[in-house]
Amino acid sequence: MMGSRPGLPTTTYVGDHRDTSFQSGYAAPRPDQSYSDPYMQQSDPGNGNAGAMTVAAMNQPGGPQQGSVMMVYGMEHTKMNADRLFNLLCLYGNVVRIKFLKSKEGCAMVQMGDPAAVEKCVQSLNNLQFFGKKMQLGYSKQAFLNDVQQPFDLPDGSPSFKDFMGNRNNRFTNPEAAGKNRISPPAKVLHFFNAPFGMTEEDVLTIFREWGAPAPQGVKMFQSKTERSSSGLIQFDAISDAVEALVLCNHVSIPNPQGKFPFVFKLCFSSTGSRF
Repeated sequence: MMGSRPGLPTTTYVGDHRDTSFQSGYAAPRPDQSYSDPYMQQSDPGNGNAGAMTVAAMNQPGGPQQGSVMMVYGMEHTKMNADRLFNLLCLYGNVVRIKFLKSKEGCAMVQMGDPAAVEKCVQSLNNLQFFGKKMQLGYSKQAFLNDVQQPFDLPDGSPSFKDFMGNRNNRFTNPEAAGKNRISPPAKVLHFFNAPFGMTEEDVLTIFREWGAPAPQGVKMFQSKTERSSSGLIQFDAISDAVEALVLCNHVSIPNPQGKFPFVFKLCFSSTGSRF
């Protein structure tokens, strides 16, 4: 049934079999750490650290305004690429462009759809540990990212730059779509939806196994109200395992024998307790 092959997740939306019955919560403290943005300094060498922006400066009257671009540091460069970073960041807002930096492994600049999305990412994901690394997020004063005509190849062979403008896997494309999302910080439990109707627990486990993700400790299927799709919860031993599984398996395609288009398997963090 599964038919998927290990490799890079596709981010091209090819079906619309949505199940929005999931519920989760949101609770995350504001970051209290200042960030420097050494890469932004290169574009304005006469203005010191002009590219960097601290949270304190943002909150001062008349201080610099937060933009829609952020820095992402400390990723495991052999396992992360634009699609996988998109799989994580899209839970907190629309992703416009992602550009990995050749000058520093595991570092990327990301343009989100608006400053609020950057804020949510920093609040929820700063200092998140997965793939044995601690990812850190910082604000950038740069207004937008330019297209990169000749991106270099990342270790897995994928391009270092990708434009996600108009990507149908963005989840905040209009007020109706945005209203269906319940933002939650990383957790041990993932909610899955938009899976084929009649999917079994073993089918869910097979997805993570085929994509080389950490093995779930349990799967709970929801009773479907229609015969359009399946949804449920997936339990992991640690938050880092859940994050790695989401990064690898969010938006993988699942064959749909009953329809013209495959399903696009979707994941998000759940506020359900550590055990379900």
